Amino acid sequence: MRPFNTWVSPQRLHGIFTDIDDTLTTEGAITPDALQALADLKAAGLTVIPITGRPIGWCEPFMTGSAGMGWPVDAMVAENGAVAFARDTDPQKPLAKLYQQDYATRSANRARMREIAATVATKLPSVALSRDSAGRETDLAFDYAEFDRHSPETVQQVLTLLQQAGMLTTVSSIHIHGCFGDFNKWQGANWIVRELLNRDLAQELDRWVFVGDSGNDQAMFQHFTHSVGVANIARFVPQLTHLPRFVTQGERGAGFAEVARAILAGR
Repeated sequence: MRPFNTWVSPQRLHGIFTDIDDTLTTEGAITPDALQALADLKAAGLTVIPITGRPIGWCEPFMTGSAGMGWPVDAMVAENGAVAFARDTDPQKPLAKLYQQDYATRSANRARMREIAATVATKLPSVALSRDSAGRETDLAFDYAEFDRHSPETVQQVLTLLQQAGMLTTVSSIHIHGCFGDFNKWQGANWIVRELLNRDLAQELDRWVFVGDSGNDQAMFQHFTHSVGVANIARFVPQLTHLPRFVTQGERGAGFAEVARAILAGR
């Protein structure tokens, strides 16, 4: 990882993807500088898409503004790429909700996930589902660092149970995730660019930036030409196979704002 101040912003950027928890947010809330950075990027004509392991139900208030000020973004991809809200160009129209799996598949998977959650509760009674689980539609999430604190050994035990049940697993800065389907942030980013823009992300990676901070961002770090970790990624570095190419000086929201300033200065 090279210092971010050595990064040179391309002149013809199309847009930016960003993680949310501990990248846009600090202590669970988006900071004013990060929110302003989103607005400034949008005002500059860039496509702005947060992509997160959080549930789709959790994302809706930030898209609609019912949780306060609506985030100035084009779409929000949730549950590590499986589902998204997209904003219409007409602000009077409701948000579009997009899925990668059809209704029948999602219904069957939900039944399987209830059984797996019960198995985890029986075998590891100290491990709880994430508090945002009511808003989840396509994955399971267990809290290991948001409100609870679990050891790396316990995290691995949860991962083993999910993998034995045939789930694809990832670990964010706060949650352990499992899903049925080949979902990760990279796959979800390619999907949403096709859906929204009818373009091929993989063919224009020199014109996109990704900012993240933890394990479930690895697929994005691996593929993006312009991948940036905010400084707090340091605590995960020993566990990561794929690192961002650059790392900011600032942590969390301050680090994201640092990236936004560099992008805007280069335009």
